[in-house]
Amino acid sequence: MIRLKDVARQSGVSVTTVSHVVNGTRRVAPDTEDRVRRAIAELGYRPDSIARALKSNRSRTIGMIVTAANNPFFAEVIRGVEDNCFAQGYSLMLCNTGDTDTRQLTYLQALRDKRVDGLIVMTAHSGPDFLQALARQPLPTVLMDAAPPGGDDIAVVNDDSCLGARLAIDHLLERGLEDIALLTGPVSHPRSAERLAGALAALEAAGLRPPASRIVATNLLADGGYDAMRQLLERRPTPQAIFAFNDLVAIGAMRAAREQGLTLPDDLSVVGYDDIELGRYLSPALTTVQQPIYEIGAMASAQLIERLEHRRPLQRLLELAPRLVVRESVRESVRDPVRASVRGAAD
Repeated sequence: MIRLKDVARQSGVSVTTVSHVVNGTRRVAPDTEDRVRRAIAELGYRPDSIARALKSNRSRTIGMIVTAANNPFFAEVIRGVEDNCFAQGYSLMLCNTGDTDTRQLTYLQALRDKRVDGLIVMTAHSGPDFLQALARQPLPTVLMDAAPPGGDDIAVVNDDSCLGARLAIDHLLERGLEDIALLTGPVSHPRSAERLAGALAALEAAGLRPPASRIVATNLLADGGYDAMRQLLERRPTPQAIFAFNDLVAIGAMRAAREQGLTLPDDLSVVGYDDIELGRYLSPALTTVQQPIYEIGAMASAQLIERLEHRRPLQRLLELAPRLVVRESVRESVRDPVRASVRGAAD
C-alpha cells in the first residue's frame, strides 16, 4: 500500500507538503506541486477516502435512494442529480430499492455507515418504518416526488401535479372529449393523489363527474397501464379518452387498445404525464404533461449541496411548473355528440 510518506520520499518534499497538495489545504509552489503530482501518478497513490472523511467529518459524497434506476423517469432524475454533483465536486452513491421496506431501511443504514454527507430520496412507495427512520436520521435530506416533509432538515422538490392534471384534462375537454377515464397510481402515492385531485377538479369545473368505473388504479408501470386498459375495454361503452398518470402507464394502455382493434387517436385519445423520451417516438407520438424531470434532480442536489457548503437551511418545499406537450395521440375534434350518460353519472 502506497502511503503519503512514500510520495514525499519520491518527490523530495515533506509529508506535510504532500498532504497540502492532496487535500488542497494550502497553496504550494507550482514546481513543487508538479513534482508531488508526478510522484502520485508514478506510484499509483490513492487517498484513503474513508480516513479523510473521518478526519474532516466530510466525505463529499451524497447518497441517493431510488425505486429503480432503469425506469426512464428515474434515470433522467438521476442524471440531473449526478451532473450537478459532479460539477460541484461531489460523488453520488446510488441505491436501488425496488420499493421494498427491507431494502430501503438497509440502504439507509448502509449510506450512513459510508459517511455520506447528505441524502436524496425518490421512491414510489415508502412504508411507515422507512419514513420514520428517515425523519429520525441526522443527515440533511431532500425528497423528490413526495409528500411535504415531517422532520427537521428535510426538503421536498416536486412538480405541481395538481396543475399538470388540470392541463391534461382541459386539453381533452377543449377537443370535445368528455368521457375520460383516469389511470391513476396507488392510493398511497402522493403525486397520484394530487393528479387525481387536479383531474377531478377540472372535470367538475366542466360540470362532469366520472363514475367510479372510469377511475382505475395502476402500479405506475407499463404492465399496470396494459391491465387497466383491458379492464376498461371489458366495460361498455369504451371511453373516448384516457389520462394516464405517467407515460409508462399510457404506453401500456396504448398497447392494450391496439390489441383490441382500436385506432389511436380516432377511437381513443391518450394523454400521459412526465414526457419521457420514448413517448415522442411512439406512433402516434404521445401527448403528455411534461414535468421538468432533469431539473428536479439538478435542483434537489443543488439544494442539498448549498446546505452542505454554506449551512443555509433547506427550503421546505420547491415546486416546478409542468407544461403540456401536444403531439399526436389526441384527436383534433369529436365528430359524434358526447355521450350524455357520462355527465353527472352516479358512482
